[in-house]
Amino acid sequence: MEEARQHTAVSTYVATIRWTRSGDSDFAKGQYSRAHQWSFDGGLTVPASPSPHVVPAPWNDPAGIDPEEAFVASLSSCHMLFFVDFARRAGLIPDSYVDEAEGVLDKREDGRIAMTRVTFRPQVNWSGDAPDAAVIADLHHKAHEACFIANSVTTEVTIEP
Repeated sequence: MEEARQHTAVSTYVATIRWTRSGDSDFAKGQYSRAHQWSFDGGLTVPASPSPHVVPAPWNDPAGIDPEEAFVASLSSCHMLFFVDFARRAGLIPDSYVDEAEGVLDKREDGRIAMTRVTFRPQVNWSGDAPDAAVIADLHHKAHEACFIANSVTTEVTIEP
């Protein structure tokens, strides 16, 4: 993470999204599968789909990752990576970090639907004595301020350690 903050050149990230219409379903009536794939530069391809809260079965793939889940996961993952790095810099050794992050899709004041709130609930296990609550809160604050994804969105992010 330290190297990333010192890097001043523009970085580019690529994801390839693939969808193909299949079958004899009535496309004009919206009766078609929205299942698709996300492929990343490291070679990983994952199934993706709209949320079943947005597009009902059978037009989604409940096993696929939906954009809303991916949004919550990217925020949480970025925060965790910075938290662990700031802990290391403080001489602390986290052994594990588990966050059951939750996002809320809701209508904004302007009437548009958006991911309005994401809550992190990180549980950190430490090697040796755990730092006190003030130190942990400071690590979370620093991680939130540094997180590239959090800096890119208007979503309210709260942390409930």
